[in-house]
Amino acid sequence: MAIEKILVVDDEPIIRKSFEELLRPKRYGVTTAGTLQDAERLLKRDSFDLLFLDIRLPDGEGLDVLERLSTQKHRPLAIMMSGFGTIETAVTCMRGGAFDYLVKPFSVGQIEVLVKKAEAHQQVLQVNQYLAAQLSDASDLIGDSPAVVALRAMLKKVAPTEATVLIQGENGTGKELVAHEIYHASARSGAPYIKVNCAAVSDTLIESEFFGHEKGAFTGASERREGRFELANGGTLLLDEISEISPRLQAKLLRVLQEREFERVGGSKTLKTDVRVFATTNRDLRKAVASGEFREDLYYRLNVFPVHVPPLRDRQEDIPILADHFLQRFARRHGLRIPGFSSHALEALLAHRWPGNVRELQNTVERAVILTDNETQVPVAALGLALPGGSPVARLLEASPNVRHANGNGKSNGSHVVGSIKPLHEIERLHILWALEQTGGNRTKAATLLEISIRTLRNKLHEYRIAEAACN
Repeated sequence: MAIEKILVVDDEPIIRKSFEELLRPKRYGVTTAGTLQDAERLLKRDSFDLLFLDIRLPDGEGLDVLERLSTQKHRPLAIMMSGFGTIETAVTCMRGGAFDYLVKPFSVGQIEVLVKKAEAHQQVLQVNQYLAAQLSDASDLIGDSPAVVALRAMLKKVAPTEATVLIQGENGTGKELVAHEIYHASARSGAPYIKVNCAAVSDTLIESEFFGHEKGAFTGASERREGRFELANGGTLLLDEISEISPRLQAKLLRVLQEREFERVGGSKTLKTDVRVFATTNRDLRKAVASGEFREDLYYRLNVFPVHVPPLRDRQEDIPILADHFLQRFARRHGLRIPGFSSHALEALLAHRWPGNVRELQNTVERAVILTDNETQVPVAALGLALPGGSPVARLLEASPNVRHANGNGKSNGSHVVGSIKPLHEIERLHILWALEQTGGNRTKAATLLEISIRTLRNKLHEYRIAEAACN
């Protein structure tokens, strides 16, 4: 619940008492004040979520408090109250930053509606702030391989349920993407979807990330903060790399999953939560349980519906589809028109083992797009991949079978060194020729591919007496 502490400022004791009798039984913390001076003192001393503020008070105007609050980063939602309700006054309050406006006399039902409205607004605000820092490129689960077809069928089965899902797979396989696919097809797709990377947060802060903290709970806790379970209330929570949390926190997480309740760090109030949990890991949790690194009861609580995401090497037929998808995305992002991959580039993509899986492929294609000239196909050299084929020279010649012979006659000789071992200087010479071949003889671009300066490249050309015919 986002609204907990409420401050009521009104000079009429009966109104203050009415708020207390209505809201305290509903477990809201209600504080009251009869003057602006008392209200200012309370606002400086404590943090409030919601403020009911009378416009006219014995020692001043409530609008003056509203104006001062508007400059503060952490401020309560303000609902202005008045017994002299006019359209002009309401407009002035809203322009001054008020959340809403209440005309006296008002009913109990009006107050309840405004509090619920404020709670909904606070949660949306907190979720939006969180999501703003988590924006990333959206993508569908792409591929036509049997492994991906089977995976899609499995996700379609589990999405409409409320089952907890444990998603396992190597780094870079797209576990987060699978989780988002389930969320998108679930009944909670219109509710918050919150992620927390358990591996990216230190042990001392991860509990606060999960459950939030109260003001003063630890050094640096200057304000109360809602945790991920609170932000995700009514929606879905993704616990990324769940295997990285400490045994102590594993016990607390188990309690939340079982009892659907928790306390903030430094707090004593028990908060209820209604979330569907997804968890991801790149480790074999059964082995972690056997070694004592992961609680067995938590494993079974998470492993209600296990999903395994296959590595890219097991779905090779998806590589060209994924590569083309990433190429189009990054070409648009960088304002380029790249018609596709050269035949050698496609061969290199299919030959690579992709230990980093889809993430490695994505990064490789983005780099290649940046290095490729506009309106031209991606050359194999732009991928920066080591090709199969024996020695380094053989790989170079396989990538570019028309490398010019170093005698300067400009004739093609792609089998000059295949099957033999050459000195290091010969390998370097052929590598330079290969780079020139890939760039159409452009020295500047060849130097970029080789990651050397243009001056160094000129010196190498002179040293190896590479003919001008090989260059523009």
